[in-house]
Amino acid sequence: MNYIEGIGLELLSRQDLEAIHEATLKVLEQVGLKVFGEEALEIYGTAGCQIDRNTNMVKIPRHLVEDAIISSPGKILMAARDPRYDVIVEGTKVVFTNFGTGTMVEDLETGALRPSTKADLADTARLCDAIDEVDIYTIAVTAQDVPEATRELHEAEAVLNNTVKHFGHDTQDTATTRRFIEMGAAVAGGMDKLKERPIISMGTCPNSPLELHTNNTEVIIEVARAGIPLDILSMAMAGGTSPVTLAGTLVITNAEILGGIVLA
Repeated sequence: MNYIEGIGLELLSRQDLEAIHEATLKVLEQVGLKVFGEEALEIYGTAGCQIDRNTNMVKIPRHLVEDAIISSPGKILMAARDPRYDVIVEGTKVVFTNFGTGTMVEDLETGALRPSTKADLADTARLCDAIDEVDIYTIAVTAQDVPEATRELHEAEAVLNNTVKHFGHDTQDTATTRRFIEMGAAVAGGMDKLKERPIISMGTCPNSPLELHTNNTEVIIEVARAGIPLDILSMAMAGGTSPVTLAGTLVITNAEILGGIVLA
């Protein structure tokens, strides 16, 4: 694996980090998150959060956030179908993934710019499978030549058939998430094997600032039930959907991620 230990770039002091954490706790407790999805609201309410049903605002007490942090694992196995490519995420280790979810490609044969296809996605999976520097595969381009209702499952098929590395995917609702997890379990040899060695993981992007929509909450709940890794990827944009300052943007980002972890 391409682990890098202890990169020494320090933009924020320990005092800065503590101030950002305290501000995050204050935002979650006093402002809250706007949450959609009946099951998610019930889970938050049962845990002791203050729910405003008129605005869908959920205020999360400090102790719930701190308990969620304590209960989170100190390291996470991102298993691969070939154990040689297993990745353990922990501490200061840095690993590498491709990224994208692109919608257009430059055709290798004609040079023309065109919408990406399922075949393009399969090609990128094979390419990243062969590149030692890529540890985890995530969707590089979208399969736009398949029905939209089943696109994410077509994408999963294309990737699972073309890489033995860990695969991180995004889905948008309960049904698709369950089916993707079932696909992962089929490849792994059953749900128990998938939990033991999670060869797939899921990602979901909150709607900044401070919103978890049903496409977020349904995914978080299903992934937590399945016991596989989850990446809550805030898309807060400094000066747009979050404050222009680094500290302010980190508070929004941190609040969205920790709010999702509490739900999980």
